[in-house]
Amino acid sequence: MIDLTLNNGVTMPTLGLGVYQSAPEDTAAAVAEALRVGYRHIDTAAAYRNEREVGEGLRRSGVDRDEVFLETKVWVSDYGYDQTLHAFEKATGKLGVGTLDLLILHQPAPTRFDTTVAAYRALETLLADGRVRAIGVSNFMPHHLEKLLQETAVVPAVNQVELHPYFAQRDVQRADADHGILTQAWSPIGGITFYPGWGDERRNVMEDPTIVDIARTHGKSPAQIMLRWGIQQGRSVIPKSTNPARIAENLDVFDIELSADDLARIDALDTGVRGGPDPDQPRDAFFDVVIDEA
Repeated sequence: MIDLTLNNGVTMPTLGLGVYQSAPEDTAAAVAEALRVGYRHIDTAAAYRNEREVGEGLRRSGVDRDEVFLETKVWVSDYGYDQTLHAFEKATGKLGVGTLDLLILHQPAPTRFDTTVAAYRALETLLADGRVRAIGVSNFMPHHLEKLLQETAVVPAVNQVELHPYFAQRDVQRADADHGILTQAWSPIGGITFYPGWGDERRNVMEDPTIVDIARTHGKSPAQIMLRWGIQQGRSVIPKSTNPARIAENLDVFDIELSADDLARIDALDTGVRGGPDPDQPRDAFFDVVIDEA
């Protein structure tokens, strides 16, 4: 496993297990299995409604808490200074831990950005108090980052965004790099998760001829090639699976090296088409979601 060093000196395993859309009844087993086979990084979120099960999986695994990098996200309905401090208490209560390794804001919420700024200032307080080791954002575009940086003191350590060969978001990657922010890819194996209401015509990157050809050359699966592409370009990747075989397969990407030509061929697949929701679109319903107490 390779570690990445964040802009505040904290280290984070480059590859982690994501649990978006993992049913609560499957999540604990997936987390325990991932930790058993060698993962040491788990990504969840309040809005996924499976933080309790992530904590259960951690305890079930027998792996010491200090060995696992835990990250979770604050949902927009808990934005605001005091509300976000309470969101931390809800998250740690459900996870069954005292501190978090990374706490990030789940969406920029551009139509109510004053609450986003207030929420981020709460993250800064949690960081200063030692209750979180690093703070960050998710789904922030360059203009969201600029607005946030103008009104806050701590540069985010991480920006977690949709990123895969068909949607590489190079403008976001450049903006992150310019500010020393690590780009973390959700949906890193192709954006094939179904998001109801977004993307009428979905193309499965797993079946892309270029990816399949490179996978055949290296004796790996298409998923492994996409994960290796992200890792070699310096990103964090958090593939989601509840299948034990695929959980193990996704971790088995550190014994190959993609060539410069391989990387260029994958880079050339970018369509610029987003698979998930556009962070700039107003979504007032997001603010109606109630996050349960711990």
